[in-house]
Amino acid sequence: MPLSPRTQTPRRSGPLRGARPLRRRTAAALLASAVSVALLAASAPPTPLGIGDRLFPTLGNPGYDVAAYHLDFTYSGDNRAPLAAVTTIDAWTTADLDRINLDFAHGTVESVEVDGEPADFTGAGEDLVVTPEEPLSAGSLTRITVRHTSDPVGSDDSDGGWVRTADGLAMANQADAAHLVFPCNDHPSDKAMFTIRITAPNDYTAVANGLPTGRHRTARTTTWTYRTKHPMATELAQVSIGRSSVVRREGPGGLPVRDVVPSKDREALEPWLAKTPDQIAWMESKVGPYPFETYGVLMAQASTGFELETQTLSLFEKDIFTEPAYPKWYVESIMVHELSHQWFGDSVSPRAWSDLWLNEGHATWYETLYADETAHRPMETRMKAAYGASDTWRAAGGPPARPKAPARGQKISIFRPNVYDGASLVLYALRQEIGHRDFDRLERAWVARHRDSTASTADFVRLASEISGRDLRGFFQQWLYGAKTPPMPGHPDWKSTEPAKPATQGEQTKQTKQAKRTQQAQQTKQAQRDRRAEPAEQGGQEKRDRPAEQEKRGTGAAEGTQSTRGKRGEEAPVMVGAAG
Repeated sequence: MPLSPRTQTPRRSGPLRGARPLRRRTAAALLASAVSVALLAASAPPTPLGIGDRLFPTLGNPGYDVAAYHLDFTYSGDNRAPLAAVTTIDAWTTADLDRINLDFAHGTVESVEVDGEPADFTGAGEDLVVTPEEPLSAGSLTRITVRHTSDPVGSDDSDGGWVRTADGLAMANQADAAHLVFPCNDHPSDKAMFTIRITAPNDYTAVANGLPTGRHRTARTTTWTYRTKHPMATELAQVSIGRSSVVRREGPGGLPVRDVVPSKDREALEPWLAKTPDQIAWMESKVGPYPFETYGVLMAQASTGFELETQTLSLFEKDIFTEPAYPKWYVESIMVHELSHQWFGDSVSPRAWSDLWLNEGHATWYETLYADETAHRPMETRMKAAYGASDTWRAAGGPPARPKAPARGQKISIFRPNVYDGASLVLYALRQEIGHRDFDRLERAWVARHRDSTASTADFVRLASEISGRDLRGFFQQWLYGAKTPPMPGHPDWKSTEPAKPATQGEQTKQTKQAKRTQQAQQTKQAQRDRRAEPAEQGGQEKRDRPAEQEKRGTGAAEGTQSTRGKRGEEAPVMVGAAG
């Protein structure tokens, strides 16, 4: 996940810059399916399409399956200037196509080719609609080449994509922002292989997902090439360009571990970087072998308010490691949160965005378990606190597996506490219900069975029932879809607070501002108390989660809960047990 949401304004919907009129096309053939008819009818005007995701209905596109992306970026050294870019997409058609819709919403398209031949293109909403000279038949492999710019400066109505750092750029594409960077099929259900090539001035270092496959230096620029060995969702793509050092070490079983840090801070950050191999070993002891070809952390000089599990190279704000108010145990648990996503969310990706609880619930689970086992922060304490807030979270954001749709212009607001601690609470209830042994077997089987693929909530329910030898559909129906939190197995005394009556929009704004001021004051006081109380050799610095961390997980500040690091979007809580 990333970890935090900020209020966003709606994106503009209009023609793509650089679009040109469509030429006369050959008559469309009879179409094979209803999807094809909607997609391909030659007489219909170009329209934005989607695969019908309940939360993001216009994301993704029907009619093809991407096999591979080749992204080529040229960076000038100015992180406010558009990058010259070429995106090449190899895709298998799954229907007869007279047009191809790609998600792309923030750049100038200069030209498009389909199988080496010039193609017409135009914009429709947040889609780039491409019309090849000849229709494409189902079952064929086609290559689409788009020459375009990739703009790192977001408009007032965009969020995500490129993140401008103090010395360059990084990416933060979750959940729906990859198509602000490059044309793509921007939905996690369509994973593909990636080759990423970055050309930058010689005093910059460029790093991307996967392993390096080449570096070519000229008098003024260096071109860096990286390739993934496993399929990846578009939201997990990462490119770092900066005055950085790449620090290499060996992880469990000889795994290449490479971290990307500002060169000037390399020595100061080394104690944190050295923790990763042991954290990987800890995760492997819980769920099995690390699923990818490499891992590392990218410590960016940027103020984002979130961390992000970009595949093989997790994005972190550098300040989380240098701010003395953050306690050692807290920072390590956040590192494990993003690491655990490599299994839950990256290797096993959600089939639909309503399955997000499987990503964030598991990452929160292992974050909490790590703090329990290594820092004596009891999981049961955090789960009991989460149970107390669960009904409020369900009322505000929907039950874990059926989150409420994002508000207009706030797409990232699906990252509410109901899919973090609320979803982790479901896993705790499941372990209480089926026992530790079957739960551990389930976790290992889940990531092994669905490695390099996508999976749904229904898949998880089936596997849990299979491993436990019980029909758990009724159990999951209540815990994942119920408006109220069911009784906790083994803890009949746990109570969930009744949600407060909804306030008016004006009252909500006033309450949120007041709650933030109150919370900030409480955090400062608590940090001072904890820094005095905690032994110096343990780091001695404690801080409740900073205000930006409320953003990924919901509206907990107004509800009196504590918060943790989050994604972009609306106000969000939790880490209800973080303060211990």
